Amino acid sequence: MKALAAVIGLVCLSPLLLAATAAVAAAGSAGRSTTCNTGSGTDAAAVAKAVEAILGSNGSSSQDVRVEGLELPAEQIPHAKTIVATGISLHVPERGQVVALATAIQESRLRNLDYGDRDSLGLFQQRPSQGWGTPEQIRDPVYASTKFYNALLRVPGWESLTITQAAQKVQLSGFPNAYAQWEPLARALQQAIVKVLPGGGTPAPGGQPPAGAGCNGGGDFGQIPEGTVPEGYEIPKDAPAKVQTAIRWSMGQLGTMYQWGGTCLASHGPDPMGRCDCSSLTQQSYNAAGITLTRTTYTQVNEGSSVPVSGIKPGDLLFTRPGPNGPEHVAMAIGSAKGTVLAIEAPRTGKPVRIVTQASLGDIIAVRRMVPAP
Repeated sequence: MKALAAVIGLVCLSPLLLAATAAVAAAGSAGRSTTCNTGSGTDAAAVAKAVEAILGSNGSSSQDVRVEGLELPAEQIPHAKTIVATGISLHVPERGQVVALATAIQESRLRNLDYGDRDSLGLFQQRPSQGWGTPEQIRDPVYASTKFYNALLRVPGWESLTITQAAQKVQLSGFPNAYAQWEPLARALQQAIVKVLPGGGTPAPGGQPPAGAGCNGGGDFGQIPEGTVPEGYEIPKDAPAKVQTAIRWSMGQLGTMYQWGGTCLASHGPDPMGRCDCSSLTQQSYNAAGITLTRTTYTQVNEGSSVPVSGIKPGDLLFTRPGPNGPEHVAMAIGSAKGTVLAIEAPRTGKPVRIVTQASLGDIIAVRRMVPAP
């Protein structure tokens, strides 16, 4: 995994020379020292401006963005966003997100590479032969980030290690001190990126239920295979037209993987940040029906009109998982089949958009109706 990555970090290369780097690394010349521009003199304000231009909604062009230490910011910063958002969804502290960013900058320069030293691939140059996953999995930025964070969190006392020590515990690089040079840039990227994420990058404390929570069982269906439509279900024909549209749109996202902070604007596309989280799924479902919703569960719970749990109808938003700032999860009721009330949700990291029974959502603490019942 390591020789190519070390060269990329220690020798400043243009993108056109990256392919040649692999041969140099294989020849054993990766340790050659060269003076170059790294992240040590990072201008945090310039990084923030670049992040806003590339990820923000102010309409700025990213074509002329320049960032010290990043040769292709329009490609690299979105990958940094995925790393940060995945860390937030897993409740990894800020320091852990900085470790991940510094590691990815060193290993791949934040590029989702399809080559590397030996069988190394992706943002973190993880190796299939070392148990990191299949080549296809490793080149999924969310999967790769999740695997990195899981490995980091298993390191005893990682929080008290330096950034480079923590990264080395995971990567086992032949150049263990190479990560330190990227700490300033990684920290500036993390601080800038959280500001463009929903809620300022503040994760819902209870937003990630235990792995066994929110199971698909219930009613006559037993286990509903994730990403599938239960037998006998049809979009209710007596629901308002806009509700039918919202449900139909949401069902078009079935099987696409959850991404905290994802926009749900291109859930089937290659960019992980185009995937859905719980509130962007409901937001974009109703947007398809011509109804504008705000972005987070904390604000959506105040929209539309309040409905008692006993009066749930298709299209109603169902809020669960109480937290200090309000409910931290939202699903949408979609009707019933075989006498069982169903909902659609984007549940949590590692899970796809799916249909579940209402009962499997747990205690519903609020119900909001966006379209008045006929």
